Amino acid sequence: MNFQQLRSVRETVRCGFNLTEVATILFTSQPGVSRQIRELEEELGIDIFVRAGKRLTGLTSPGIALMPIVERLLLDADNLKRAGQDFTSRKDGCLSVAATHSQARYALPHVVRDFRLMFAQVTLHLHQGSPKQVAEMLLSGEADIGVATEALAHYPQLVTLPCYRWTHSIIVPPGHPLLAHTAPVTLQQLAEFPIITYNQGYTGRSHIDDAFALEGLHPVVVLTAMDADVIKTYVELGMGVGIVASIALDPERDHQLRMLDARHLFEINLTRLAIRRGTWLRGYAYNFIETFAPTLKREVVDAAMAELNGLTKALDACY
Repeated sequence: MNFQQLRSVRETVRCGFNLTEVATILFTSQPGVSRQIRELEEELGIDIFVRAGKRLTGLTSPGIALMPIVERLLLDADNLKRAGQDFTSRKDGCLSVAATHSQARYALPHVVRDFRLMFAQVTLHLHQGSPKQVAEMLLSGEADIGVATEALAHYPQLVTLPCYRWTHSIIVPPGHPLLAHTAPVTLQQLAEFPIITYNQGYTGRSHIDDAFALEGLHPVVVLTAMDADVIKTYVELGMGVGIVASIALDPERDHQLRMLDARHLFEINLTRLAIRRGTWLRGYAYNFIETFAPTLKREVVDAAMAELNGLTKALDACY
């Protein structure tokens, strides 16, 4: 048994049993992948995959049972390399961070700048995606750290830690009727206008929908996007009223828009940082985490990874 065999099995599952794609990822040939899989099956004395002729179509019952072990062995092998690099005091390496657009665009720039000043020899890879894609990048090992508001807490394979709370704001062009109100805007008033906001599953969209639903209101959402800058562009064109994350607004940059506070309308949002359970983090990864969320010191992260005394729930309560 060797790690190449285990990687062949893992990537076959990840690639939907497409051995051509697996061969590309592992820099080998399709017959080479097939041989690695067959040799492992012969050594274990079981069939890991269901076959239709020469094609692999799924996992057998033993294969399903073995996959968590395969994943754990490969994760531990990667952890072993990282631990060795840490103990030899190497300051170079790579750090992959996956984040949603809002986090990458508005929350992370100063963090990335400060981290690069501290660790100039570390190559930083920043990936963007939906909250679900951020979680998938963590689970696959493509990313070391994930940052998002939605979805991350729904994956038991991930350790999630609270970072900061934020609210939504309403944006309109100058002279919009909503600006004439002296009292805070209500959901009923807001629902009278076409709405432009985030796609489903992005940047607290669920809290927006829930608030209207609780009031029995059905606003007309004319446009959705994952990018606050896109939303602002179409609000400037007069296509509707925007609902965006407050962190996405800059009075100097967005001088053609007017902002209305919406914290009384929608539930407060909690941005989380996530790590795949069981992952060994290099020393500089802890520095990145603490730079982003100063309360998440190394001992706090390690305790959460070990699930000590329900720490994650206690941290959530503090936010």
